[in-house]
Formats: sequence, C-alpha cells, structure tokens
Amino acid sequence: MSERRLSRQVNIGRVKVGGDAPVSVQTMTKTDTRDIDATVSQIREIMLLGCDIIRLAVVDEAAAEALKEIKRQVDIPLIADIHFDHKLALASLRAGVDGLRINPGNIGERSQIRQVVDAARDRKVPIRIGVNSGSLEKDIESEFGNTAEALVRSAMRHVEILESMDYHEIKISVKSSDVQRTIEAYRLLSLRCDYPLHLGVTEAGTFMAGTVRSCVGMGVLLESGIGDTIRVSLSDTPVNEVRVGLELLRSLGLKERGASVVSCPTCGRTEVDVVSVARELEAVLESYFCGKPSVRRPLVAVMGCMVNGPGEARGADIAIAGGKGKFVLYVEGRSVGTVPESGAVEATFRAVRDWCERA
Repeated sequence: MSERRLSRQVNIGRVKVGGDAPVSVQTMTKTDTRDIDATVSQIREIMLLGCDIIRLAVVDEAAAEALKEIKRQVDIPLIADIHFDHKLALASLRAGVDGLRINPGNIGERSQIRQVVDAARDRKVPIRIGVNSGSLEKDIESEFGNTAEALVRSAMRHVEILESMDYHEIKISVKSSDVQRTIEAYRLLSLRCDYPLHLGVTEAGTFMAGTVRSCVGMGVLLESGIGDTIRVSLSDTPVNEVRVGLELLRSLGLKERGASVVSCPTCGRTEVDVVSVARELEAVLESYFCGKPSVRRPLVAVMGCMVNGPGEARGADIAIAGGKGKFVLYVEGRSVGTVPESGAVEATFRAVRDWCERA
C-alpha cells in the first residue's frame, strides 16, 4: 500500500473525511425522498451495516422539506444531492443536512451561488463538487474531448468559484463509467489540489459488472493512496452498495476486517457442499453482526479439502475444513473438534459468538 495522499479534512456531521481519517463508505437512498417513511426505513437498514454517510436526491421543495423530518428520525450524516436550483440547496441547509453535493457553476448567477456559500459557511457544511463524464461543459469537452483532463478541468473550474468566495470546505469527485478514465482523472486531480476526494465509478452497472468495475477502479486508486470516501454505484440496492464498499476497504486493510467468509473454490476432491455452507454461514453472520458496527469481528474460512484446507485456513480466526460429510472446526489455528456437515454452520456460528465475547 502506497503512502496515503495527505488531503485537507472536512466534517460531514460527525464523520471526518480526509486528513488522517479512515476512508468512509457512502451510499444513496433509492426511495423518493418525499416519502419520509420509506426513506427512513431504507436509511435504517443501511445504518445497520455500518455505512458512514447517506446521500438523498432533492428534486423539489417538498423533498427539501422532508429532509428535516428524515434528519430527526435517523442518526447518520445526510448529504443533499442538488442539481441546478440554488433554492433547493438553501432549503436543504435550513433542513439541517450535513453536506451538499452541487456544482456551483450550474446553480445560477454569482449572487445565487454566494447565497448558498454563505449559508453553508454559517452551518459549516462541506460542498462536494461532483463532475461526471456525461455532464461536461460544452466548451471544455470541445477543447479536451471526453477525457480525464476534461473531468479535472471541469472540477477545478467549480473549485475556483468557491475559492473566489473564500470557501474551502470542499470535496471533489471526477467520475466516469470508463474505469481507466476514472483512474486517470483521479490521479491527475490528486496532483492539482489537496481537497479530499470522493471515489466512484459512475453508472457502473448491475451487481456483478458494477462490483467488478467499482472495485477495480477504486481499488487501484486506494492502493496508491488516493481517496478519502467512496461510493459503489450499482443498479441494485443501497444495502448491496454498502456491502461491496465495506468488503473493498477490508480487502485493502483500510477497515478492520469483518466477519467476512472466505471459502475455497472447490474441486474434484471436494466431498462436502462448500458453496451452500459458505452462503448459509455468511447470511447467519451478517444477521448476527447487523447493528453491531463496533464489535470486533473474526475472519472465518470454509475449506472443502482435508488435505490443503487445514493449512490454508490457519490464517483465519475461525475455520472449518471438510471431507466425507464432516468438518473439522479450528479456532485460531487449533483443532477443537469435528462436526457433521449438517451441523457445520451452527457449530461455526457458536465458535464465532464465543470468540467475539472473548475479544
């Protein structure tokens, strides 16, 4: 892992972004923000997974007004996503949001931008400038094409507007659906400013394709020390966006490893149903740890080979290695017994629960 890029730090409510703060995970609600009950329900489900920040679309005054009641019912930083209308930004700030996602050059005249900046300054609310390759200014795209350089030029144009008003509580994103262009844009941007960067691959796709594209793009950047907060953008549920984001950070050592289940791919030697056991165990552990973000969690391994399994599982806190319809259970590398395949999930879960109580 390369040394992390040193950025300024901003506060999104209680969550610090940038500087030496941990990389945070964001998602966006997919309900109609005006439907307060549905939106609160979705946010609460997301919160249980350990998400750090949630963004909501503000499409009109009713949505902005709904933010006040949503904010009252949930305990997580909320960001208002605004396009073109400075009045919606002002209404969202009055409703108590912790962050804004706007592009200042797109929300009106300079006097209107000034109103938003002054209101954000009074409330100490950061503004994220979010540039996508599908919404570049015509003059920039004409000169530079739909390129990484164009994304960065657009972002810095918006930054200059805020800086000219002596406002520096800024985050930036430069997203493309093209993974390589996204990587290049963030690398260029990281050299041209010290603001915290929000990573993402926009319009990444459905669950499998979007997960792969997001993890490749953000993984490369995070491994090189670039990135302060992330959102995995999927044509899927916000819950799955958060699951993928958390797993990405854990795999890079940027978040304490969780009760992730690692499992072998199986082969012709396998004599137990590794796939079913691993899936069931993953679901049981996710349910158990849901709502317990502060609990230290073990790494759990499911191996389907009595030959290589014990050695391969040695690095896990809890592991089972199977053969001929049974599994050997290991706790911190030591064999503690044998269980039938039908009881493997229950036995492993008990071992995890006991481990957590000791940890």
